[in-house]
Amino acid sequence: MIPQIDKQIGISVYSTNYQGIGGKIRVEPEDFQVKERISEKIEKNISEQDGYSVYKLTKKKIDTNHALSEVFRVKGIRLKSLGLKDASAITEQFVCSESKGKGIEEYNSDRVNLKRLGYLKKPLSKKDMIGNHFEIKITDSQEPAEKFSEFEKILNFYGYQRFGSKRPVTHLIGKAIVQKDFAKAVELIVSFTSEFDSTENTEIREKLRDKANYSKYLQEVPPQMDIERIVISEMIQNDDPLKAIRAIPISLRRFYVQAYQSFIFNKTLSMAFEDGEELFESQEGDICYDKSSVIGKFIKGLDQVLAIPFVGYSYYKKTRFDYQISKILEEEEISFKDFYIKEMQEVSNEGGFRQAAINCTNYYIHENKIQFTLSRGSFATMVLREIMKPVDPIGSGF
Repeated sequence: MIPQIDKQIGISVYSTNYQGIGGKIRVEPEDFQVKERISEKIEKNISEQDGYSVYKLTKKKIDTNHALSEVFRVKGIRLKSLGLKDASAITEQFVCSESKGKGIEEYNSDRVNLKRLGYLKKPLSKKDMIGNHFEIKITDSQEPAEKFSEFEKILNFYGYQRFGSKRPVTHLIGKAIVQKDFAKAVELIVSFTSEFDSTENTEIREKLRDKANYSKYLQEVPPQMDIERIVISEMIQNDDPLKAIRAIPISLRRFYVQAYQSFIFNKTLSMAFEDGEELFESQEGDICYDKSSVIGKFIKGLDQVLAIPFVGYSYYKKTRFDYQISKILEEEEISFKDFYIKEMQEVSNEGGFRQAAINCTNYYIHENKIQFTLSRGSFATMVLREIMKPVDPIGSGF
């Protein structure tokens, strides 16, 4: 049985036949460890000479954005990450300065450790990151996970954290922005509630359902709801939803739109699987990635993996998935052209392609400790979902 929260983020299938062992993850931060991998060539190019500073960021109980904000607040140095790592894990990742200079040697706090590795002639970019290695412990499972053997049959869904986990709302905000309904976007950011969220958060959001209460309750909004405070303050000052959304950092506004695209992708993958489409092998007419991650048309005999459209304003219709995508867009009352947002052009998204199946390597299971490596952009929780088949993903630590 598919959990309700899975359906809310567009996932309505399991792709493996494994029965699932239940259990929990992230009981302790040490139970979920992530180490980012960058290309060997880039790692060898890190030197002691001047250039762009490269650091290893190790963090615990804090997400990447807030960790980098802490470093900027305390040390005054702006750093850029290659990917976002969530708070409920111990993570190692590479970050880079945005300008040349000596920077700082290191920085330490209760949750953040930053250590300079050296310098690069050019700043790190996302294409330099090749994947992540995971070491995960499953607690209180019904049986050991060692019988799971379907690592190569897992669909490449976007995971819970893409949509807000306990408050799966980011894609709904993105849809409102795409539909140019900025008042709806404000309402969702400030007052959308979820059964998975805390009682305290739900109570303050219920008070904020009426925008007439914004001034009355602003001071009750907790510090961790920093985006909500930005939006509410802007609404109090100008009563202009478009201005309020524009006050949010551009990276997050873009993320909202991308989350909605991710929801459409998840729906497409689910529907294609249910319709019996072959998703683990590419075929004539398909768009594929080669072993160097270069996109192109299927060529028989080449080592290629199937790619599925990630819908945006430049959506490519000539694939065998247009039937599912067109049906979903009709249900959503959205056109692919809507992803060009004239009122907020900076968050417009042309779309692209995404691999249909997860590329999972270096996997090893001993009792209920699991290790594996995923290529950039894939979610460990989607591997664990197939192994555990959780009845309550959020309660199980997802």
